[in-house]
Amino acid sequence: MDPTRQESDSLGSLPLPKESLSGIHTLRAVGNFPLSTRRIPEGLIGAYGQVKQACLQTCRDLGVWADDLPKFDAMLHACMELSEGRMSDAIVVDALQGGAGTSTNMNINEVIANRALEILGIEHGRYDRVHPVEDINRYQSTNDTYPTALRIAAIRGIQRLEERLVALQEAFQAKEKQFAGVVKVGRTQLQDAVLTTLGREMSAYAEAVNRDRWRVYKCVERLRVVNLGGTAIGSGLGAPRDYIFRVVDTLREITGLHLARAENLVDATQNADVFVEVSGILKACATSLIKISTDLRLLSSGSQVGFAEIRLPPRQAGSSIMPGKVNPVIPEAVTQAAMLVMGYDSVIATACASGNLELNPFLPLVALCLLDGIDLLANACDILRRNCVEGIVAEESRCRASVEGSTAVVTALVPVIGYDRACTIAKEAQQQNRTIRQIVIEQGIMSAEQFEQLISPEAVCRLGYVRTDETDGDTNRKDT
Repeated sequence: MDPTRQESDSLGSLPLPKESLSGIHTLRAVGNFPLSTRRIPEGLIGAYGQVKQACLQTCRDLGVWADDLPKFDAMLHACMELSEGRMSDAIVVDALQGGAGTSTNMNINEVIANRALEILGIEHGRYDRVHPVEDINRYQSTNDTYPTALRIAAIRGIQRLEERLVALQEAFQAKEKQFAGVVKVGRTQLQDAVLTTLGREMSAYAEAVNRDRWRVYKCVERLRVVNLGGTAIGSGLGAPRDYIFRVVDTLREITGLHLARAENLVDATQNADVFVEVSGILKACATSLIKISTDLRLLSSGSQVGFAEIRLPPRQAGSSIMPGKVNPVIPEAVTQAAMLVMGYDSVIATACASGNLELNPFLPLVALCLLDGIDLLANACDILRRNCVEGIVAEESRCRASVEGSTAVVTALVPVIGYDRACTIAKEAQQQNRTIRQIVIEQGIMSAEQFEQLISPEAVCRLGYVRTDETDGDTNRKDT
């Protein structure tokens, strides 16, 4: 028996494996675009399956296939299988492709059509029974289905990223409480500055992550507006008016997402600036992760001759030549993922700016960078929390020794002894190689108890200090 089947298009005929779910358009695309060797993102494939399901159901509601319900049921079942990830292996075109995503759309159309034929008990390629374009792509275009599927996939990725950011924020908040009593030297320009607590540092990281969480949450509002029903250029060419007004409602029911049809379908089809906006939010998140990861590496540096104020969980041996060395591999990995997302932002901006007239042909590149960037950040937040933050240990004795040995402690005494006297004491400590504590106690400037009170966690975390020698001229009340 011949193991192949013939399929034809406007360019001619080609043989395909008889059991292949894809068809001639997919075959040509695989040959035309051996570019990235990267697959279509799984989230985009699943979202596309739901878009096709919504389109088919809307057509059926308008009376299409009313006399052939087995055919409709087979097509619908195939769409659902694709959306559930059960046929993702059949979507084989390269993630980067010409044609604004047409090859992705046609690969999906062919796979759904041939799977429907299987369900009906008919051999693949019998497009007189179920046709990839006339049936599966009815009232559609790549130009409205591809960006709609991309937005759905991005929303789902953003929701996952938000969950990971919340978990990371909570991990830092737990460390804030755990380290609230650990006084340490705070630094500006990497130089000793004033006293703070390790808990306060952790609280700053929690707040930064919280801002990212809210930014990410809000950008879903931009993504939920879709151009499905606009067909080729947003004019709805080739689609019934009833279909255009109903298809997004059907898609909203299927996805459970608060999707809305764009008021101006032409604008939503030709302009991709929304993806630039979302990418900018991802870049901000990447920036926070790099800053936090860099700080964790610094604070754990050493461990004998560095800052060594915290100890990160040891994840693996750090060197093939230096025994006992353990590297901060999790913050390093997170930093690399965040750097890649920042690079993706530049690519997305360039791709979205390069659209022409009624369409942007570079959406496959936008999809690859945007969805991969979202996944990278979600995974980065997850491993930073699980494999690093939750296991951080405070090196309390090292923090205390740094406080005792640093002239930064003298700043805490300024409200009591004055700036000039504090400068003199700091200079004496440096010249005599002695601690601030030793000098102020020996010179009778204050008692040991007074000194300890001024450098206590409560004192260094207090927002300003209470004035006891001045009053407000207008109210005669003490300032706080």
